Amino acid sequence: MASLKSQITSKKNWDAVLRIGAFVLLAAVLVLLFPRYNNSFRYHYEVGKPWGYATLTADFDFPIYKTDEQLAKEQQQLLSTFAPTYHYLPKVQRQILVVSLQDMEWIKAEGYTRIAVMQNKVSKNYPLSEVYTPKTAFQHFGYECAQNLQLDTATTQALREKLLASLSPTQGMVQKGEKIIDQGDIISERDYQRLQSLRRAYEDDSRGNSERVLSVAGETLLVLMFLGLFILYLYVFRRQYLRSNPTVLFFCLQILIVIALACIVLRFNWPVYLIPFAWVPILTRVFFDSRTALYLHFTTVLIASIIVPAPVEFFFIQIVVGMVAVSSLSDMTRRAQLVHTALWILLAQTVAYTAITFAQMGTITAVNPWMYLYFAVCGIFTVGCYGLIYAFEKVFRFISSITLVELTDINSELLHTLAERAPGTFQHSMQVSNLAAEAAKTIGANALLVRTGALYHDIGKIENPFYFVENQQGGDNPLIKMDPREAAKIVISHVTEGEKIARRNHLPEAVINFITTHHGTSLVRYFYNTYCNAHPDEKVDETLFRYPGSKPTTREGAILMMADAIEARSRSLSEFTEEAIAAAVDQMINAQIADGQFSETPLSFKDVEDIRRVFTSRLVAMNHHRISYPTLNK
Repeated sequence: MASLKSQITSKKNWDAVLRIGAFVLLAAVLVLLFPRYNNSFRYHYEVGKPWGYATLTADFDFPIYKTDEQLAKEQQQLLSTFAPTYHYLPKVQRQILVVSLQDMEWIKAEGYTRIAVMQNKVSKNYPLSEVYTPKTAFQHFGYECAQNLQLDTATTQALREKLLASLSPTQGMVQKGEKIIDQGDIISERDYQRLQSLRRAYEDDSRGNSERVLSVAGETLLVLMFLGLFILYLYVFRRQYLRSNPTVLFFCLQILIVIALACIVLRFNWPVYLIPFAWVPILTRVFFDSRTALYLHFTTVLIASIIVPAPVEFFFIQIVVGMVAVSSLSDMTRRAQLVHTALWILLAQTVAYTAITFAQMGTITAVNPWMYLYFAVCGIFTVGCYGLIYAFEKVFRFISSITLVELTDINSELLHTLAERAPGTFQHSMQVSNLAAEAAKTIGANALLVRTGALYHDIGKIENPFYFVENQQGGDNPLIKMDPREAAKIVISHVTEGEKIARRNHLPEAVINFITTHHGTSLVRYFYNTYCNAHPDEKVDETLFRYPGSKPTTREGAILMMADAIEARSRSLSEFTEEAIAAAVDQMINAQIADGQFSETPLSFKDVEDIRRVFTSRLVAMNHHRISYPTLNK
C-alpha cells in the first residue's frame, strides 16, 4: 500500500513538473518567434501619431540616414551622367558607332544618355544621338553597317559601383545629448527619419551584441512574468484547471497560435489588427468560464504588446475586444451567436479605435480608413473560430455548449431508441434532467451539462429494459424470482452496458462520466438487504452488491446522483405532501452522504441545503393534485 501511494504521489509530482514545463517551453518558443527587427530600440512610432514616451535625447553621436526614396532619386540623378564603356571590335569599320539592338535597349532602359568608347587606352564620350544599331544605321545612311562596338561589362560595372559609392547614405549628424523629440509631439516625416536613423544605429553590429542579449533577456522575463501571473490565477481560483494536462496544453496552444500569427504578420509588415485575438476569449469561454477567458486573453494581449507597433493603442483596443467577446458569449448554445459576437467585436473595435484616435490627435484627418477594413477582415476570421471549436473538442475531448444542446435533442437516434425500448426509463430520465438542471442553476453549476448527462445516465437499460420496474407497466418483476446476487448483477450491469453503448455512439467523455458515476459505489440496497435477511449467519461479500463506480468528482455528478435516487424514491411514496416529500429527500441525500458518495466532490454544506430545497419544491410541483371535475346531472 505504501509503495502504491508513493507511486501515485510521484506521478502527481511528475505531472505538475510537466505542466509548469509546458508554460516555460511556451515562453521560450514565443521569444524565439518574436521579430528581431527591434532588438535594442524598444520604441514604437508612426508618422502622424503622438510620441507616447518621455522626451528622447541622443546617448551617442549618430548619422541621419537618407530615406530609400531620397537615395533612389539621388542615384537616378547620378547615373544620368554615367556612360557605359565600349571597345571597338577588330577589323570592323569605325566611322559609324554601331551597337547591337540588345545593347541599345539596355542603355535606354538604364536611363544613360551617352556611352564611352575606349581606344588606345583613351576614353571618349559620345552622345546617344551619334550611336546606331545596324537597323537604324541602314535607315540613316542607306547602306549596311555591322556592329563595331562591344560592351566592356567588367569596366562598366566597376565604374558604376565606384560612382554609386561616392554617394553618401547620410545627411547630417545628431550630436550626443541633442533632443530628438519631446513627449506628446506629433511625429513628422523629419522626426520619423531621425528616429529610424537612431534605430539603425542601435541595430548596427558595430555596437556589439550586449544590447541584443539584454533585449532578449528582457523579453523572456516579461513573457515569464505574464505567464506566471496566469499560473498564479489558476492556482488561486481555478486549481482544477491547473491539475489537468489537457487543459494546460489547451491554454498554451491558444497563446502560441495567436502570437505566432502576430509574429508572421509583423515580419511581412502587415497590420496586426488582421489577427483575430478574440479567438482566445471565445474558445476559452466556450469550454470554460468567463473569468478564465478574460484572464487568458489579457495574458495573450500583454505578450503581444511586447512586439506590436503602438502597444498602448493595441492593448486598449484588444482589451475592449476581449470584454465584448466574453459578454456576448455568456452561454453559447447556437452557431449564430458566433456571428453576432463577431459583429459586436467589429463595432467595438471601430468605436475604440476612433475614440482613441480622436483623444490623441484631436482631428478627424488622423483616422486611418484602412483600419476599418482590417477590423472587418478580422471579424470574418473571428467567425472561423467555429472550426477551431470542433477541432479542440475532438483533440482535447472537451465539450461545448453547442454539442450539449445537440445531444439534448430527444429526437436523436440514441434517445429515440431509449424511448422505444424503455419508455419508463426515458420518462424517468426526463424527470431527472429537469430536477438536476434546476438544482444546478441554483448553486451555479453547469445546468446544460447535467441536463445532458441525466438524459443519457440510464442508457444501459436499453439492453434489458423489462428487468427494471419503471418499464414493467404493473407486470411481474422477474428479478424478484432470482437469486439476489444474480438480480443485483443484472441491475449493476446497466452502468457498464451504458458505458459501452455511449462509446459505440461516440458520446463525449463528459457525458460518459455521468453514466459511470450516477450510482457511485453505492449498494443495490434492495437485493443486499434481501440476501442478508435470508442468510443471517453468513458473512456477505458487499462487492457483489455494489456498483463499480467511480464516485462523482464534480458538483454536476453529485447533483445527478441525488436527482436520480430521489426521483425514483418519490414514485414509491404513498402520499405527496410537502412534508412527506421533504422527508424522502432528506433521507436519500443523508444516506448518500453517510455512504461517502460525495467525498470527492467540491459540494459545500450550503450547496447541499440549496439542492434539498429545490428538489422538494420541484417534486411538490410535479406531483400536485388536480381538482375533480363534477359530473353533469341528468
